Amino acid sequence: MATTNSRVSTRLSALQESATLAVDAKAKALKAAGKPVIGFGAGEPNFPTPDFIVEAAVAAVRDPKNHKYTPAIGLPELRESIARKTLRDSGVEIDPSNVIVTNGGKHAVFQSFVSLVNPGDEVLLPAPYWTTYPEVVRLCGGTPVEVFAGSDQGYKVTVEQLEAARTDKTKVLLLCSPSNPTGAVYSAAEIRAIGQWALENGLWIISDEIYEHLVYGVENSYILDQVPELAEQTLVVNGVAKTYAMTGWRLGWMYGPTDIMKKAANFQSHITSNINNVAQRAAIAALDGDQGIVDEMRDIFNRRRLKMVEMLRAVDGLEVPEPQGAFYVFPNVEQLLGREINGRTAHTSAELATLILEEAEVAVVPGEAFGAPGYVRLSYALSDEDLETGLARVQQLINN
Repeated sequence: MATTNSRVSTRLSALQESATLAVDAKAKALKAAGKPVIGFGAGEPNFPTPDFIVEAAVAAVRDPKNHKYTPAIGLPELRESIARKTLRDSGVEIDPSNVIVTNGGKHAVFQSFVSLVNPGDEVLLPAPYWTTYPEVVRLCGGTPVEVFAGSDQGYKVTVEQLEAARTDKTKVLLLCSPSNPTGAVYSAAEIRAIGQWALENGLWIISDEIYEHLVYGVENSYILDQVPELAEQTLVVNGVAKTYAMTGWRLGWMYGPTDIMKKAANFQSHITSNINNVAQRAAIAALDGDQGIVDEMRDIFNRRRLKMVEMLRAVDGLEVPEPQGAFYVFPNVEQLLGREINGRTAHTSAELATLILEEAEVAVVPGEAFGAPGYVRLSYALSDEDLETGLARVQQLINN
């Protein structure tokens, strides 16, 4: 009989905790202990879910049909709503039968990689990247291959960089625009060039479009709109969390070619069965309802974005590119490393984040979590008052 020295599987032992959730949890714990900590860590809108969506959920709770099992891949009505929404927003026509509703966007990301990646496959991962991507690739037995683009490139990789990283083991390219953690938005020309390169080299694309509506002064571009020939080698993941302030409702989706979706559907039938029916009914209301609320929230995010960039640029030693999307600012902090701050010295961005938390009672996420040491991420998805108070503390700590 095989023996092992570990009580935990090798697969799970290799996983690291989500850094963004860890920072948010630490900030909340300190606040609960009476510390006036302001957290810039979580990627979560501070708005309540819009009333018309909540009311749809209330009605759904009272309807007995939602108290029972429903199709594992999602309510047919919701999958049709997702297809309509996709055509409306991206110009891409999809078959509702090729849509799978998932337990949040993170589940869609995991299931997409599981659907494509075999042990030994390489996945090109533009960095800075969302902290979960490389962990999921490894969980599938694949190898994440980081392709780094720093602040000097506007955090956007080039086709030349991707080609230099490609090998005969490369199977998938992860594309996230607008980007978490940087807020970078690829232009239509950049998306088209990357898509054509992937098409020519027979690579799969997983396109994470969760921040699609949070763009400022630019237009978002979609890979399947720019390069429709990629439809048979692209999986798209999305959800309601960021656009409709529905992070806690845990509802996302994925779509792609029929053969992949059939196998992913089989997988989901064994892993989760159907998604919460009340959340599905709420999502239908969100996608089919008045989209004016999206514009209202985006306008507020834009105001906070500009204020955060202005205040961070007043901090001596920070390089602060202006993000065009999502709700993050990703300053380069390399000039602060090795410099004495309030009698202390940080030599890494992780140490700097700890210093800022302990000295200014402000929580930021260090760039190490995103494959980008020398940077930190701050979310502006918090109240205007907390944003200004927190950044004023950072200014006072570092400038003095």
